Amino acid sequence: MKIPQKKSKSPAPLAAVDAPEATTTGRGDDSTSLALAAPADSGGLRLDHVLAGLLPQHSRNRLQGWIREGRVTVDGKPVSEPKHKLWGGEAINVAAAQDAQVSASLPEAIPLRVVFEDETLIVIDKPAGLVVHPAAGNWSGTLLNALLHHAPQLSSVPRAGIVHRLDKDTSGLLVVAKTLEAQTDLVRQLQARTVKREYQALARGQVERGGTVDAPIGRHPIHRTKMAVVMGGKPARTHYRIVERFSTCTLIECSLETGRTHQIRVHLDHIGHPLVGDPVYGRGANRVPRGPAFDRQFLHARKLGLVHPATGKTMLWKSPLPDEMADLLDQLRLDAAMEADAALGDDDYDDDHDVELIYEYGDGDDD
Repeated sequence: MKIPQKKSKSPAPLAAVDAPEATTTGRGDDSTSLALAAPADSGGLRLDHVLAGLLPQHSRNRLQGWIREGRVTVDGKPVSEPKHKLWGGEAINVAAAQDAQVSASLPEAIPLRVVFEDETLIVIDKPAGLVVHPAAGNWSGTLLNALLHHAPQLSSVPRAGIVHRLDKDTSGLLVVAKTLEAQTDLVRQLQARTVKREYQALARGQVERGGTVDAPIGRHPIHRTKMAVVMGGKPARTHYRIVERFSTCTLIECSLETGRTHQIRVHLDHIGHPLVGDPVYGRGANRVPRGPAFDRQFLHARKLGLVHPATGKTMLWKSPLPDEMADLLDQLRLDAAMEADAALGDDDYDDDHDVELIYEYGDGDDD
């Protein structure tokens, strides 16, 4: 009987053995069955090492994960330990799981609202809920997948022409370059801070006046999935002005000089006025104070201005607020007007007593 022996030196890379055409295993997870054979000289070697030689297109970590998940059998018996030693010549079957990242570059027929398109640019009005770029947890169903279906030539442009991003739950305008030259030009415009990007945001509380938040942003020191104002972070500057005031929140317009991750959300939280509906930076206050629930952050990329890379013409696009945002503002205006009417109509109202209006609606004309 042949006894497996450890070898003192690292063995030469194993040659792949011809395997039958991959077939679907029926696991229900898009896996494919790979029939392999351990080389005769692999006695004493670990299973994960042998698989790394037979399947060089997959990383050692991925192969070890498949073994632990029970996706690998040796001579028909499941093996769940990557360091399992082989005798040599065994029949190995691998139920290879589909690499989620492969779908990141696949075209998908996802509807897009295109507000402008020519041979150089595409301007998209992104809905809330659409992820811009594939990442862990969102390898498909993204704007990038939709763009590759809408304009297949974007497969030759890095990141499918995407030059800036919006958060998943932020709606509004976003520009995409259709050529490498246009992408390079737009990146330079962003770096020069000449791209005009304005957002409408509903902030909690009474924002007293407009201003600028100039505070560096980096990864949160404790909650690594969040960003925060931190010493040593990247420079970040947000300008904001008052658009409309309500009793418990303020509609503001923000313009960016920089484009850090979650910049507006972090900066508004930093000054004590987090976005209405923001579940991450709102300190749990993801609704309008004393008002209706709002299931996403109230942040909309309303204006986008830039110099066209091909024509040199200055261009500006505007996007109206989504219906759910406009409806919320209408409700806030109505509530504020009713509160003001109630204060003015109080039976105990004294003409000599000053009453502060919560909100002034319209221009005061009777009609």
